[in-house]
Amino acid sequence: MQRVILVYDVVDDKARAKVADACLDYGLDRVQYSVFMGKLSRNHQEELMMYIELLVLETCANIKLIPINEADWRKKMEVNYA
Repeated sequence: MQRVILVYDVVDDKARAKVADACLDYGLDRVQYSVFMGKLSRNHQEELMMYIELLVLETCANIKLIPINEADWRKKMEVNYA
């Protein structure tokens, strides 16, 4: 399992909602409206991206799945005011 960040910009509302649902279905956590993160195996990363590609075929979209190794993940910086 590898940590990933998935970010997207999808023009069509229905397709955008389906992409978000797919991310949730794969166990990713929503960080911001169009940003998810979590852990996925390489197979699930590829599977999710193929599925998302099918969801956005008819619209303008930009989706990026960025794998992050554990050493770099531990170096992340956060500011969180709740």
